Order: sequence, then structure tokens, then C-alpha cells
Amino acid sequence: MLQTLPDLRGFARFLTRDTAAADDLVQDTIVRALAAQDQFQEGTVLKAWLFTIQRHAFYEQTRRRSREQEIMLDIELDMQPSTAVPSRQNARDAVQDLGELLWKLPDLLREALILVGAQELSYEDAARVCDVPAGTMRARVSRARTQLAELAAGNTAEPATDPEKNTA
Repeated sequence: MLQTLPDLRGFARFLTRDTAAADDLVQDTIVRALAAQDQFQEGTVLKAWLFTIQRHAFYEQTRRRSREQEIMLDIELDMQPSTAVPSRQNARDAVQDLGELLWKLPDLLREALILVGAQELSYEDAARVCDVPAGTMRARVSRARTQLAELAAGNTAEPATDPEKNTA
């Protein structure tokens, strides 16, 4: 399990976009994995199993945080959300950085690309992490690569977020 800590931390940083939150997520993942170690099946990929736990923990935390924000907004009615939109020039500057390009992808596509590309999981293992068929994972990675290429070519518009196209 110790050998997977750098990979867990890297995946957590892509999920959370924050170093401290990523460290907390890795810690939560390890605690959950140790508590559920009897559920690990011999012969399966430990890294994929841990990534699955981490992904589920992240989405659980995200849902909880979203609900907390809704409650806080109800309490603090006088606070207005920021509607500032970056200028087109700032967007073009941001496109130069791969990290910025990745964050413009829909969550599911970015996640697929990180698991297969950066974390070097097979399509099958990444599919198990996300609880989808391997073909779906291949399609997500393909769409992510296509959208990254479009963004890198100078298309500064945000990729489509049509749930029908991006959840497959």
C-alpha cells in the first residue's frame, strides 16, 4: 500500500486542485482501505481498488461540501456569488499551460485521462475505478484527447458539457 501513496496523492491533487485537501483525501482513502481490507479480493489490482475508494470518498466529500454551501448561502443571504468572467486574452494565456487545459475538460473526461494517462492504469483498471465498462473508459479518454487538442489549437471556448455526451 505504501508504494501507491505517490499515485494516490497525484490523483487526489487532480481531483481536489488543492494540496492540503489532497493530503486529507489520501489520508481518508487509507483509513477507509484499512477498515475495508477484508473486502479486497486477492488477484485484483490494489492500485485500482484504492483509486476506487479515493474516487468515492472525493465525490462523497464534494456532495457534502455542496450541501454545506447551500446551507451557508441560505444563512448569509446578503452574499452574492462572483460572476467575474476572465477576459479572452487571459483565457488564451491560460491555454498555454497543460494544467489549465485539463481543468477545462468536464470532470468525467479529465478523470479518465488522468487515470489512463498520468496514473498509467489500463483502460480496464480505470473502468473498474469509475465503475463503467472498459469501452466507456476508452470513449472518455478519446473525447478528452480530442477536446484537449481543440483547446490547444486555440479554441478558447469551454468544451460542451452535454451530460449525454460526457457521461458515457
